[in-house]
Amino acid sequence: MNIESNRPRAVITGVGVVSPIGIGNDAFWSSLMAGRCGIDFLRSVSSNDLPTRLAAEIRDFDPLNYVSQKKMVKVMARDIQLGVAAANLAMGDARLKKGMVDPDRLGVEFGAGRIASHPDEFAGAVEMCRNAAGDFDPNLWSEHALGQIAPLWLLRILPNMPACHVSIEHDARGPNNTITSRDSSALLALAEAIWVIERGAADCMIVGACSSNISPVDIMKLSLYEGLSKRDHDPSKACRPFDRERDGAIVGEGAAAFIVEEYQHARRRGAEIYAEVLGVGAGCDGRGHANQASGTGLVRAMETALRRAGIQPHEIGHINAHGKSTQRDDLVEARAYHRALGSPADVIPVTALKSYFGYFDAGSGAVELAGSLLALKHGELPLTLNYEYPDPRCRVNVVHDQTARLRSRTALSVNRPAMGQSAAAIVRAM
Repeated sequence: MNIESNRPRAVITGVGVVSPIGIGNDAFWSSLMAGRCGIDFLRSVSSNDLPTRLAAEIRDFDPLNYVSQKKMVKVMARDIQLGVAAANLAMGDARLKKGMVDPDRLGVEFGAGRIASHPDEFAGAVEMCRNAAGDFDPNLWSEHALGQIAPLWLLRILPNMPACHVSIEHDARGPNNTITSRDSSALLALAEAIWVIERGAADCMIVGACSSNISPVDIMKLSLYEGLSKRDHDPSKACRPFDRERDGAIVGEGAAAFIVEEYQHARRRGAEIYAEVLGVGAGCDGRGHANQASGTGLVRAMETALRRAGIQPHEIGHINAHGKSTQRDDLVEARAYHRALGSPADVIPVTALKSYFGYFDAGSGAVELAGSLLALKHGELPLTLNYEYPDPRCRVNVVHDQTARLRSRTALSVNRPAMGQSAAAIVRAM
């Protein structure tokens, strides 16, 4: 029983996914069940001078097919387009139409990362700053070059713009906020939405996160401190969470969104419910190598989520892992499971969905949560791709070779960025 039973209950009634393995819930779930990987050679940009040739790209996405405010598309970076599309899909999945929710009681909580500005956007301005000798002269910037910059270029890359555009699309006039905590952003946005509902400030919240790391700037940056896989002889085998032969992450892009409602509000309108959010927790590693190496932040996040949910570790049916596929991050994550969950960490089934669609900052946590919600709906857990050589240091029960029937309708989803600012969410199918 939930130890905080007097608080309003929050349930998820809609899911929308835009990912490298499918746009929309059906396409996304079909790929997971088929073990269809979305990682391949880069096509949208040249990889000749980049540290990796691999990425998980969304290759059949046209924002005009998914965004109703067509004129807004020109001031949306790709990250924002993906996020708005996911929110629209989630609203459709929840069968929430205009007038069904009081606009003043409909809010938005969205996660976003650093939205890249492409070098081509400034190429003309930089060229205008060359003097007669062909050298770059900063003094020419205000006189000649500034006019080459699109007046609204900054609106394309502000991290709060996904939440703004989602609210405009759906006339959501309630609480509106943006979370920029990298990989954990989606789950932290979910936590904020739950608290909004619990304090009675909204009946319904659109929650999600979006990111696209498919740009030369992002790829170069991530290669410096995240560690990207060099296994480019077989792209579909490159991302190997918890596998002994893992050698780095794969960049990707995507978004997912969720409709979170107060339980009685959902019941009154006859909504179908994916799951109840039992608890969300957060934590950070803090200072010191010992805290970082043992994933103290993730331990605290899971402990808080369990306490808030009022359940014991053995009641968890599966774990949707962060599983970045780097040697260090996967090891730290595995250690955290044993510290937080004890002996059940040896047997709880674990799936790591980045093996399908790579790593893309805030958005990947949202798409992973969508995977767990669909798993609860269908009663089947997707396998982890490329888990061929178990790492004896990572003592987790990774689901591989074939999908697994769920033994419990309760799921734990976690995310842990490299800096240790972690989040965990526990959801249960109703």
